[in-house]
Amino acid sequence: MPDLTSRRGLLFGTAAVSAGALLAGCTSNEKEKGSTGSSQQAADDKPGKAVTIGFAGPQADHGWLNAINEQARARAGRYSDVTLDITEGSNDTATQIGQIETLINKKVDVLVILPADGAALTQTGLKAMRANIPVVNLDRVFSSPQAFRCWVGGDNYGMGLNAGHYIGEKLKDTPDAKVVELAGLDNLELTRQRTKGFDDALKNYPNIKKVARQAAEFTVESGQAKMAQLLQAQPKFDALWNHDDDQGVGALRAIDQAGRKGFLMVGGAGALSAFEAIKADDGVLKATVLYPPTMAASAIDLARALGQGKGVAGLAEFEIPSQVTAYSAVVDKSNVDQYMPVGFD
Repeated sequence: MPDLTSRRGLLFGTAAVSAGALLAGCTSNEKEKGSTGSSQQAADDKPGKAVTIGFAGPQADHGWLNAINEQARARAGRYSDVTLDITEGSNDTATQIGQIETLINKKVDVLVILPADGAALTQTGLKAMRANIPVVNLDRVFSSPQAFRCWVGGDNYGMGLNAGHYIGEKLKDTPDAKVVELAGLDNLELTRQRTKGFDDALKNYPNIKKVARQAAEFTVESGQAKMAQLLQAQPKFDALWNHDDDQGVGALRAIDQAGRKGFLMVGGAGALSAFEAIKADDGVLKATVLYPPTMAASAIDLARALGQGKGVAGLAEFEIPSQVTAYSAVVDKSNVDQYMPVGFD
């Protein structure tokens, strides 16, 4: 089940470099015969019915959110039958509602919405659905499932779980291992889910104890300040999990300034700077857990399929799924080259 109140929660397993991997497997517009003789159509890259997709998201004031917009534009640009009508993002609820209502009035074929506030935008999603404009709800979910046809987003609990297991496997032979956590905003459900996943994973490693946790704010500045506090309070630890690669830039500055070594760091989200540091392998950052912005590309794929009345190849159902949850793959030196093309600035 997706994190239903996530801020950034943003396919299908560690090999999915593009979150649209499943949809990219939709290889034919021709009717496909199954063992029962039934047939279905699936979306593919070949030109089909023209579809206008309205895209509305929050202000791109974070590297991940900017990557969301870039992924949507790039994916739409692949299709000659897709016109993308994208709004200027806003974190003001009233402004975003107005932008979406403009798209509704334009009678776009499908809407892709990443709401600044899922609960506050729910009525707008309902308005679109009642106007027979299907909605693909991206990442931050609306309060009512009636407000969207399909949800696609990330797995915050899975991020923490996979980060915890990665660290656990690295430290399983270290007696009395100590770990610390640099979390995101504590008033967000996504942060609590990431911490819960991490704590649940560590329960499998009785030799490991989490000795400190500090909440930051998903910014470089807060990452640096809060990491400095952690370093001062904890003279020795074996691993650090940082929830967000943007704040991780600041955390690494604090670590370098303090001259600290002797521990491994795992990040979160999938920033290009993190990938480059992992590849260089000359510092404490050894891995990051994805919260892939390629989910926006998948949202465009799903919206196009909805607009053309088609399903997804590889699935028996005639319709696209109602929920798609991105997998939080761990990227380390062994596979970083594979993911480098989807790293975001």
